[in-house]
Amino acid sequence: MPPHLQAQMGSFTRKSTFFWAATGATVGLANFWQFPYLASRHGGGLFILLYLACLLLITLPLAITEASFGRYSRHGMVRAMDNFVLTAKRSRNWVWLGYLSVLAAFVVLSYTAVFGAIALAWVFYGASGDFTGNTAAHAASVLSRLVSDPQRYPVFMAWHGFFLLLMAGVSMRGVVRGLERAFRLLVPATLILLVGFVGFAVYFGEAGAAMARFLALHPQDVTMDSVRAALFHAFFTLGLGVGVWAIFGAYSSPHTRLKRSVLAVVLLDTLVAVLAGLALFAVVVDVDGNQANRGFGLLFVALPAALGQLPASQVVIALLFLMLVMVIWASALALMEPVIGWLRERTNLSRGKATLLVLVSCWLLGLLSLYSLNIWSSYRPAGATLFRWLELISGGVFIPVVGVMVSLFAGWCLTRRLLQKILGNTPGWLFDGWYRVMRWVLPLVVVYISLQYTVFSLSQWCDGDSRTFWCDGNAQAEVGLAPQRLPEARLSSS
Repeated sequence: MPPHLQAQMGSFTRKSTFFWAATGATVGLANFWQFPYLASRHGGGLFILLYLACLLLITLPLAITEASFGRYSRHGMVRAMDNFVLTAKRSRNWVWLGYLSVLAAFVVLSYTAVFGAIALAWVFYGASGDFTGNTAAHAASVLSRLVSDPQRYPVFMAWHGFFLLLMAGVSMRGVVRGLERAFRLLVPATLILLVGFVGFAVYFGEAGAAMARFLALHPQDVTMDSVRAALFHAFFTLGLGVGVWAIFGAYSSPHTRLKRSVLAVVLLDTLVAVLAGLALFAVVVDVDGNQANRGFGLLFVALPAALGQLPASQVVIALLFLMLVMVIWASALALMEPVIGWLRERTNLSRGKATLLVLVSCWLLGLLSLYSLNIWSSYRPAGATLFRWLELISGGVFIPVVGVMVSLFAGWCLTRRLLQKILGNTPGWLFDGWYRVMRWVLPLVVVYISLQYTVFSLSQWCDGDSRTFWCDGNAQAEVGLAPQRLPEARLSSS
């Protein structure tokens, strides 16, 4: 590969690796615990169409922009912005866009690893038959003992450390021998396991009821809340604002058809969410009827309990959570890469040293989220645990601010001629549509998402408690508009 087409930190050797890596970054737990419930509540198949429209018309242009920035500059977001600022002769304050995206990736990575620890434990608990023949109450007690018991938090820390070691085993091997091989193995294996789980659920579950609830058109359930929910999920599911698209764009092969690959990733992400919803609704029959069977409780309580009543439950539960471990593993590897890339460009550290430094820092910050669920669960500054503050700061501030800044910089600070070079071969009508969205639509939409996300998150903290100024004792957030939370210390009561 010619030197000017290589990223400083390395490059993928195959043109399809960008597709697999970006898919690993975008397919996350929200595809399994949030999208199915949202679709069932907001119109079934109509919500899916509404969600696709939000993806294609609003958030897809931003994903293409971030990936193209990385591809054109052959650097992560910080160095890419530095280059663009010099080229366009703009204020160097725009470089903070890159720094903020790296910080957002690091914060999200810290609590993503906590999810990975729980999923990893569930593989072993499922394989040992802990859920076979037992009820949801038993699954909830197992979860509570692992996550919320103040006497057993070292066990939780051990699973957390185990998951971080899995990340280290891949990332330290480099871009080609580590990341490229891992994504080309993890993502296809995840898809194969998902298809197998769907087949199992259709055969042993209630496929007809699942399709009626999840895919059938229910126009009476579509409201403005449905539009808002579709927009929220479309924005947060693509991994925008954390520098992942830029770093993978920088690593991409010069033969990769970037825009088509981004579109394929978006469509596959939606397909995964649809398949996951069909399987979940076929197995967990009372998802709508039980508040505990939503979000986190759906995956880690209701689902293993329901599968525990079916044939070969030990194998099925173990394989299912192995699939979820691979989903989180791929997401975590993607989130770690912008941080490692920035650190190497900034300090010239070796790949191994940079990875080790990032992982140790991630472990330390992740302890804030981990301890928030047990020994520090009663410590709630301004009404929320430290985990919820980390989630609000990253999802309500850092990520949306990066999204707004990228759209404003592309739409108002770069010339059309330079933008056409950055995007590569693009039909005139498509470029004009992208340009208008980046210039006028995206900044307003993302600001709206940020404000609504923050309001919903703060109102969810209230629970009738008016000790903080934003709580009036009556604040109620629409379920599903803000991302589902990790369980708090009162898990055992669920």
